[in-house]
Amino acid sequence: MAVAPSAQPQPQSRTATATEPLWPVRLVPLLTAHLVVALVALVAIGGATRVMEAGLACPDWPLCYGVLWPGRQWNLQVFLEWFHRLDAFLVGIALLLLFALSLRFRARFPDWLPWSAGLALALVAVQGGLGALTVLSQLAAPTVTLHLATALSLVLLLSAMHQGLEPPAIAGEDPQARALPFWWLCLPVVSALLVGGQCLLGGAMASRWAADLCLQAGEGCRWLLLHRQGAYPAALVVLLQAAACLALPAGLRRLRGLAFTAAALVMLQVALGVLTLRLQLAVPAVTVAHQLSAALLVGVLGGLWGHSFPSVSVPPRPEVAHG
Repeated sequence: MAVAPSAQPQPQSRTATATEPLWPVRLVPLLTAHLVVALVALVAIGGATRVMEAGLACPDWPLCYGVLWPGRQWNLQVFLEWFHRLDAFLVGIALLLLFALSLRFRARFPDWLPWSAGLALALVAVQGGLGALTVLSQLAAPTVTLHLATALSLVLLLSAMHQGLEPPAIAGEDPQARALPFWWLCLPVVSALLVGGQCLLGGAMASRWAADLCLQAGEGCRWLLLHRQGAYPAALVVLLQAAACLALPAGLRRLRGLAFTAAALVMLQVALGVLTLRLQLAVPAVTVAHQLSAALLVGVLGGLWGHSFPSVSVPPRPEVAHG
């Protein structure tokens, strides 16, 4: 006796396969979002550590005064350096988990995810090595600058990964509007590279204390001049990007929101930079806010980069009917 087929067809989607759990699809974007926040905090805490001259508050590595919890040596400087290392350690553990999940459930995610997670894991290993070298080299300027470059690369990469994992429906966008013109695709790349280069100029200047020397003794002013000159093209491209997004198809709410947020952050960044110099670098909170807004700007531009190059969805797998 033949069995009549069901009147309602089974849905065919990447989440319909009964043999694969749903939690990795929910957990991985949540993990990437938390990693972006942790990495931005890592850059900001690193900036505060430098401003407060706490880079050598823990004279050894990876421990602090030979112990995990330097209770007898606690002060603000030791806490900043200790917490900076703790944040970096937690980021490393989270990236290891992300890499493991991307390999174990790779059929549920885009093909680029395991490679990107592996690259992020390699970068955080390099970051840890540079952190150790920073302490052992007594804060050598090239090492400090490379340390910052690696951290910003991680912010850019993780933010792009997170946005690349967001489906258009969740992002509140029309999937038909995701065919972006070629001229737009160049803008997120150029803006991210220019802003990243500007951040590295600022890091190179800060690691040499060039701004302090220039304002106090008139020495090392070329680094300050380079940093100021680099701000013009970087800000111009970010603002141009925000204006250009108005010419894109309607329905790209997330993309436009990211572009406008980047424009607001670049204006805030310029204002904080001017205020930092007006205050003669005498207010650490303003200097740290300048570095925090730079890390946030890199994160937003990374998200814009990832959102402009959406991942190809995993093809749906038809569910096998039994009976």
